[in-house]
Amino acid sequence: MIKYKIIIFSILAIGFFSIMGIIYGTFSSAPQKNSELENFIVKRNSTQDQVINTLKTSGFIKNQQAFDILIDLKGGLSKIKPGGYKISKSMNAWSIANILTQKPYMEWVVIPEGLRKEEIAEILGQALDWNDANKKDWIETATDQKPEYFEGVYFPDTYLISVDEPPLQIAERLRAKFQEEFSPLAKEAIKQNIKWDTALKIASIVQRESAGKNDMPIIAGIIWNRLLQNMKLDIDATLQYARGNTGQGWWAPISIAEKQIDSPYNTYKYKGLPPHPICNPGLDAINAVLSPSKTDCLYYLHDSSKVVHCAKTYEEHRQNIAKFLK
Repeated sequence: MIKYKIIIFSILAIGFFSIMGIIYGTFSSAPQKNSELENFIVKRNSTQDQVINTLKTSGFIKNQQAFDILIDLKGGLSKIKPGGYKISKSMNAWSIANILTQKPYMEWVVIPEGLRKEEIAEILGQALDWNDANKKDWIETATDQKPEYFEGVYFPDTYLISVDEPPLQIAERLRAKFQEEFSPLAKEAIKQNIKWDTALKIASIVQRESAGKNDMPIIAGIIWNRLLQNMKLDIDATLQYARGNTGQGWWAPISIAEKQIDSPYNTYKYKGLPPHPICNPGLDAINAVLSPSKTDCLYYLHDSSKVVHCAKTYEEHRQNIAKFLK
């Protein structure tokens, strides 16, 4: 019996050291010599198998299975964060694994639709480890190069941003993305004799006032009706922008007293559109402004289920308030 145990142990030992030998041989040599650093991007929601397969097919590692074992030893995919890394084919697998389990030098940053630039500063600050000076630079300098760049042109999208990229460069990138996405729509705006900044101001209001994509065209149609009839817009979102953050968020409900705030953004007090967009809208809102629903309505509200209800007269609107909001 002892003899058999020794034989079994010997076989297991040989197998173990063989595997370790393969792993060591794989990790101790690089695929190439004198290779330059390259960007390696880990996509959002990537699986460990996908990351390691990409490393193999891109020529960064020799053996997927062996590298998979090493990553598991370092804590698995949870240690590899989505983002951008600098690695080289002249690095061995140990070095690559160490880099991929550290903080990436480029971070994925998601900018949702409908945020003002102060909110974008918070998102960028959290992702890129900004201090207060960086945020102030974004708000007061990077996004205030020209009057038309003050708000509305920082396109909501997903970006891969270097942690050391300065605020001005990031602002320029978001504006470039806006110009790229808005360019086809600008032709339609010109065709309809609508100034691009007018379309963007209305789109920013539609973005904030809508409960989703489906009710954007009807809200855009109502806003156009009020503008064409020289009526005040009486819109909460523009007043929320004027009021700012109350400590309960930038878009907290307004009070009756706040409707008296003296600001060109207060559409309860002044006719017409605000001086600038009140947020950074997405394409759905801009499209709604250029292709609004044809309606005779001048008023609208959302019920508790976020369904929009419109009215042609103020009396009908009051009835909707009594029916859906009380």
